[in-house]
Amino acid sequence: MKHLLKMSDMTKDDILSVLDLADKLKYERKNGIAHPLLKGKTLGMIFQKSSTRTRVSFEVGMYELGGHALMLSGSEMQLGRGEPIKDTARVLSRYLDGIMIRTFRQEDVEELAEYGSIPIINGLTDYAHPCQVLADLMTIREVKGKLDGLKMAFIGDGFNMANSLIVGAIKCGMEFAIACPKGYEPDAEIMKWAKENGTFTITTDVFEAVKDADVIVTDVWASMGQEEEAMKRREAFEGVYQVNEKVLAAAKPDCMVQHCLPAHRGEEITEDVFESHADEIFEEAENRLHAQKALMVKLMA
Repeated sequence: MKHLLKMSDMTKDDILSVLDLADKLKYERKNGIAHPLLKGKTLGMIFQKSSTRTRVSFEVGMYELGGHALMLSGSEMQLGRGEPIKDTARVLSRYLDGIMIRTFRQEDVEELAEYGSIPIINGLTDYAHPCQVLADLMTIREVKGKLDGLKMAFIGDGFNMANSLIVGAIKCGMEFAIACPKGYEPDAEIMKWAKENGTFTITTDVFEAVKDADVIVTDVWASMGQEEEAMKRREAFEGVYQVNEKVLAAAKPDCMVQHCLPAHRGEEITEDVFESHADEIFEEAENRLHAQKALMVKLMA
């Protein structure tokens, strides 16, 4: 694995290797054991979408690994003035040891990898969010003790999180079910792959999706860049595609809840469900740091 552009870039062994190292780095951090595995290395972080967790976790992660993270705002770079991505890739490859990019178009991430000569990490696009999924899988394995044989149910928009969760979960031996309104399905090629490679269900019925689920995952109804669609999306999702006590009761009694944050309480998840599963959700947020540190070591060390 040279880059992480989308979850399909990783084999099951790749995923488990990153999670095993993430567990080790998390243990060492909590016990005051230094691990300067990227001493002298520099990560460039390109942001064309704003961020809280992505920026802080990558920046802190590089610092704790003995390296340096350089914030590169898309509006302040020559990219914002029309420089081709392929030129930016070739220039930055001569300065940096790796690039993390958080942007809109998956094609931009793919082009960076094609023309650059250093590892490229997808920090989020409209198509994929692989770093978040590594943190989710890490958290589920911590709570449940395994991934293989579990059922994940996703409630909401078939956008980047759903696309990446489908691939990550099925590669790790999980069953996957998604409930979403018509017109808001995940990527067609990803669904085709899922049906050919695992146990996959897509439905408009939330209760069908969560039946026997070990973990329920949700995300906002309107993601960044979809603000103009917010009212239309509310009409499609409201009153049905919400993780609430009734929905949770239809899953397994020990079902856990995950949310990539930020959460819109009262929309995709109720306040009471969010708070009753807050420990799991904020552990998931913390695990962005550990999973990404492990990923950077695998790609950049």
